[in-house]
Amino acid sequence: MTGSSDQSDLEVRDFSTRGPAGDATPKHYGEALLSVAERDERIVCLTADLTLPTETDLFRDRLPERFQQVGIAEANMIGLAGGMARCGDIPFVHSFCVFATRRCYDQIAMQVAYPRLNVKIIGVLPGLTTGLGVSHQAIDDLALMRALPNMTVVEPSGPDQIPAVVDAVAAHDGPVYLRLKRADGSEGPARGRTPFAIGKMRVLREGRHGAIVACGLMVEVALRAAEHLARDGVEVTVVDMATIKPIDPALIALVRSMRVVVTAENHSVIGGLGSAVAELFAENGVSARLRRIGVMDTFAEGGTTAYLFEKYGLSAEAVASAYRAAAKDAG
Repeated sequence: MTGSSDQSDLEVRDFSTRGPAGDATPKHYGEALLSVAERDERIVCLTADLTLPTETDLFRDRLPERFQQVGIAEANMIGLAGGMARCGDIPFVHSFCVFATRRCYDQIAMQVAYPRLNVKIIGVLPGLTTGLGVSHQAIDDLALMRALPNMTVVEPSGPDQIPAVVDAVAAHDGPVYLRLKRADGSEGPARGRTPFAIGKMRVLREGRHGAIVACGLMVEVALRAAEHLARDGVEVTVVDMATIKPIDPALIALVRSMRVVVTAENHSVIGGLGSAVAELFAENGVSARLRRIGVMDTFAEGGTTAYLFEKYGLSAEAVASAYRAAAKDAG
C-alpha cells in the first residue's frame, strides 16, 4: 500500500506542484509534517489517493515505511488510523476537506472522536478554493467537526503559521481537524515563523471602533478590509482566530466595549466561526452588533478563488461594507 504508483491520473494532471511560471511551489505543510515526523517516530501518514494535493509526497519519499496510500477509501482510512492510534502511533490522515469530513463522518465520530484517539485529520481545499465545483467545496466541514465532542478544530491563516500549527497539532493529545489551503504559489513565500498555540487568538491590528474576527484565508481579506475602513477614519481591530474550537474566551474582554464585530470565514455562515462567536457573545452578555461574513447558506459554482470570493461576498470590500452597515444599525 506504499508508494506512488497507484496515484490517479486526475491527481497528477490537475494538481501540479508547479506555479504559473513553471517554478516549483513551496510545500509549506508537507515540509512541516516531514520535519515533525523526523523528530517523532510515532507519526505516520495516510492519504486517500491524494498524495500530491496534500503535499504528502515529501513524507512518502523520505519515510516510505511510515506512509500508507489507501486509495479512494476515506472511511477505511479513518478506521485504519483509529487502530494505529490504539497501538501508539500518531496518524495524520489526508484528503480534500469535504472528503475528509463529510464522506467519513460516522467513522470519525465513532472511531476517533468518541474514544478520543490521537488522530489528526488534515483537509485541503477549504471552502471556495476550487474550480471543481460543489462536490469538492467544503462549506460545512467546520460545522461538522465543531459538533463532535473531543474534537479540536484549527485553520491557519497562511504559510507563516503552518510550522507552528503542525508542531502544536502533533503535540496535542487527542483528535484534531486541521483545515488547510494547499500551497499553489498564490500565497507567496513564508516571511517567517508565526507563533501559534491551540485555543489562543492573535491580534494583528488594533482599533478602537470595532473588530473583525477571521480565520484561514479570510484573515488577509480582513486586514485589507481594515485598510478600506481606515480610509474612512474607522479603526478596527483584526483578530486571527486560528482555533475555531475551542474558541479563545479572551475575545470577550477584547470586544466588550466595542459597538460592532464582524466575523469572516471561507465557510457557510451556519455552524462555523461566526456561529462560535455568536454563541460566545450570547452566553457572556456581549452587546456588540454582530455581522457574519461567509457563504450565505447556498451552494457555489466552480471558479477561481478570487472570482468566487467576489461573487459570494467574501471580498475585502464586502467585509468593509458589512461593517459599515452594522455600524449604521448600531446607531
